[in-house]
Amino acid sequence: MKEPSDSPATRYVHAGADPRRQSGYVNPPVHRASTVLYRDMAEMEASQADPLKRGGPVYGRFGTPTSRAFEEALTELEGGHATVVTCSGLAAVTTAILAYVRAGDHILVSDSVYLPTRRFCDSLAALGVETEYYRPDAPAAAIESLIRPGTRLLYLESPGSTTFEVQDIPGITAVCRARGVVTLADNTWATPAFCRPLELGGGVDAVVHSATKYLTGHADSILGAIVCTEDSYPLVRGAAIRLGQCAGADDAYLGLRGLRTLGVRLARHHEQGLELARWLAGREEVAAVLHPGLPADPGHRLWRRDFTGAAGLFGVELARGFTKPAVDAMLDRLRLFGLGHSYGGYESLVVPADPVSHRLAGTWAGRGPLIRVHVGFEGLEDLRRDLAAGFEALRSQGAPADS
Repeated sequence: MKEPSDSPATRYVHAGADPRRQSGYVNPPVHRASTVLYRDMAEMEASQADPLKRGGPVYGRFGTPTSRAFEEALTELEGGHATVVTCSGLAAVTTAILAYVRAGDHILVSDSVYLPTRRFCDSLAALGVETEYYRPDAPAAAIESLIRPGTRLLYLESPGSTTFEVQDIPGITAVCRARGVVTLADNTWATPAFCRPLELGGGVDAVVHSATKYLTGHADSILGAIVCTEDSYPLVRGAAIRLGQCAGADDAYLGLRGLRTLGVRLARHHEQGLELARWLAGREEVAAVLHPGLPADPGHRLWRRDFTGAAGLFGVELARGFTKPAVDAMLDRLRLFGLGHSYGGYESLVVPADPVSHRLAGTWAGRGPLIRVHVGFEGLEDLRRDLAAGFEALRSQGAPADS
């Protein structure tokens, strides 16, 4: 029998698949379960001796065959040891961090992280954990100077939320590993289709996903995941158990279904996103397009080195001086671009963004209004026309105030 190729398409379709376990069905059944019945007392007592609750069916909160199938597939795609599934992307963030930090610890966090991540890290002060935010464009050498004797972990997101800075993941992880600092990376934007942080340089200790986004890909599921190395897995899995983290069977099933088409969907997001980014960069209303796939982007060199593609999410800085009413008129005029949070589905989205609220003071001062764009699967020319109509509404409110 001919062995299947290891092409990206094949890899995503067959990740984690075991036809024998699935009794020949292409898709595994959805196991909705809470109580698990033991055959006898010996089996029940054996389950209590397994602290990670992985030896067999124990209780629905510790996982079902459906969540296991999703975890195994994502583990394979990311090149990890094992995956812990959670009820949301933010739950994956908080669980991964809480697996490591203790009172008295100091942690380093990229200043361009997802805003709920920042709010959670700020809240850790009440538990005696100090969070220090570093510039996302800082070189690895600058990161090293921030590490203290009590620094426990570094949390990064590359590209960063809203402003899309690309970080030197191999350089940062090398510095952290040499100083005994754990590294966690949010890989929601790139997914394993375009970046595998566990394999960059020495590799990070765990990869966090909001599987709600590209992994499920259809805007109909809330799901999170943490892909671990062999060393990090017991800590992360133990934290998930203590925190009561789990995912519903239907969401895990939708996540697994999404993985099967991830390769082809991300290729389309890459193509459409870059085309629209280039078009936007040529508009007179636009001061800058924050997209690492563009050669003019400051993070382009690192992106070319560490990534194999770009997602459909990027930032657009409008010309300085456009007022909020003008930007509101633009966004209200759009018809194909939905006005809504999240991203990663088949639909195009746009939201106003406020980098000042979650970046180091002064880094955005004097720049124009920022919007975040997600390019979906609608016709590219239709999307251009929709944005052109939005720009017309923007200009109808008057030229930029300082022009």
